[in-house]
Amino acid sequence: MADSETKKAIKLVPEYLLKKRKTYQAIKATQAKLALQEKRRISKGKIKFKRLEEFLKESHKRRRDDTRIHRVERRPAEPLPVKSKLAFAVRIREIKGVSPKVIKVIQMMRLRKIFSGAFVKINKTSVAMMMRVEPYVALGIPPTLKSVRELILKRGQTRMGQEESSLTDNTFIEQHMGKHGIICLEDLIHEIYSVGKGFRAANNFLLPFKLSVARHSMRDKAGLLKDLGNPGFRGTEINSIIRQLN
Repeated sequence: MADSETKKAIKLVPEYLLKKRKTYQAIKATQAKLALQEKRRISKGKIKFKRLEEFLKESHKRRRDDTRIHRVERRPAEPLPVKSKLAFAVRIREIKGVSPKVIKVIQMMRLRKIFSGAFVKINKTSVAMMMRVEPYVALGIPPTLKSVRELILKRGQTRMGQEESSLTDNTFIEQHMGKHGIICLEDLIHEIYSVGKGFRAANNFLLPFKLSVARHSMRDKAGLLKDLGNPGFRGTEINSIIRQLN
């Protein structure tokens, strides 16, 4: 019995070897940190060159946007085919080199990143804004209650201090939205879907939805997703887009 216990005894590592390993790990960590700092310093000081073709392409794109917006402003607004107060907008195109007017509307709609989405209350002002960004944003009216619920439950986030946090605490919701009659997540979903009096506060409480795209999704020659289709007014097709990107 004693012989078997002796055979199973754990071999002890000498103390000098442990110290040597610890010193080696500390040296490697310091080298990695210094290499990262050097890489950041070099990349920060780099000058990014642009070809003349890029400037021309952006200039033509900006000119086309200005012409299109000028025509949209002169043309009377067409009534939407669906009478609903709620819409959902998703940015599905890049906005590099576009008109400053388009960028301003994109920022007001909180769609700064591609494949980000947000709820929009339909009125005269919002319709005019969406007509300006029509070539870059897919707009759907109306999103179903199922789509609204799935979006908020899966992708809904708010800001807690300087950090983004998922909507998992009803106490936090009641603390910030209680004055609007919203004390839990279900109240928030109902307020968004019904476009109630506290819609603006509820929509601002929610951060823009960061939607995801499948890694191996079909793309065309320009790198745009085939499955999402074209931007512009998509009607009830927005619900299938939400399920695809959610």
